[in-house]
Amino acid sequence: MSSPDPSPDRVPADPPAPGPTPPALPVIAWTRPFVLLALVVALLALAASVMLWQRLSAIQEQLARQSADAGAQSVEARTLAREAQTTAQDLAARLGAAETRFGEVALQRTQLEELMQSLSRSRDDNLVVDIDAAIRLAQQQSELTGSAAPLLAALRSAEQRIARAAQPRLAPVQNALAHDIERVGNATLTDTPGLLARLDTLARLVDDLPTANRVVPAGALAAPKAPAPAGAEPAPAAADDESPWWEHGLSRAWAVVRDEARSLVRVSRIDRPEAVLLAPDQAFFLRENLKLKLLNARLGLLGRQTDSARADLQSAGEAIERYFDPRSPRTQTAMGLLSQARDQLRSTALPRPDDTLSALATAAAGR
Repeated sequence: MSSPDPSPDRVPADPPAPGPTPPALPVIAWTRPFVLLALVVALLALAASVMLWQRLSAIQEQLARQSADAGAQSVEARTLAREAQTTAQDLAARLGAAETRFGEVALQRTQLEELMQSLSRSRDDNLVVDIDAAIRLAQQQSELTGSAAPLLAALRSAEQRIARAAQPRLAPVQNALAHDIERVGNATLTDTPGLLARLDTLARLVDDLPTANRVVPAGALAAPKAPAPAGAEPAPAAADDESPWWEHGLSRAWAVVRDEARSLVRVSRIDRPEAVLLAPDQAFFLRENLKLKLLNARLGLLGRQTDSARADLQSAGEAIERYFDPRSPRTQTAMGLLSQARDQLRSTALPRPDDTLSALATAAAGR
């Protein structure tokens, strides 16, 4: 058993007394634990080295297999790449042929579309020119007749033709037609045919109008006797058969004288003195002048001179009121016709289809 090492800090005691020398202990006794520890460490290091070597060998084998697999995959990839390159070249050739064919088809399609558009445009142009001519002719007819019926019929016919054509480029023309149809249909115009018919009737009545200073027959002035009621017995004669013959003669003579006196003298009321001064031969010229006024009104109406026609009708009405008998049924009929003619005479102008004509011009220009 080994003794502890003396501390260097302690002061050495007095040296012992000399005696016999103890025997020397073996050195290995106190180094045995370190040897065992070193041996264990060496064994552990050896085991670790063996395990590390085995793991390294396994890694090397795995790397070798992966390298071989990678080489095989690389070879396969190169093979696939060559095949893909060959396929890509083939596809590129086919794509080039397809593009060439597509270009030829596109060119043919473009030429076909241009041809169809040319044919369609030619048909549309003919339709536009035809509609424009029809509308202008109908407008002239409406201006001549004073009626909106020809223009309205032409506009509706044009709208139907454009609707059947079904061309998008003619849509503005169809909208303009609808607008003009509504505007012309709502316009209030003079009924020229009806007004002309009334003027003709009035001109025929002029020859039969009685003047204010006409001579009425005596029989017309006598009050008509009321007819006897049906079924009534005739009244007995007032002893005429019993009266002497000379009384009958005197009564008949008195009746003749009375009728002649009534035919020579007439008492009437005339508000306008110039009508009394109208001579019988002047009545003919008065009637002819009145016919001329009505004819001028007719010509003014046909010539769209509304103010002139209205002035002629006004002058004719004043002449009828001044020189003709207002109590006569024929005069009253003539005044009624004249009043209706003045009421129907309007100065409203016929609407022009400017929107439609402008849209047709735009369509014909191809804009």
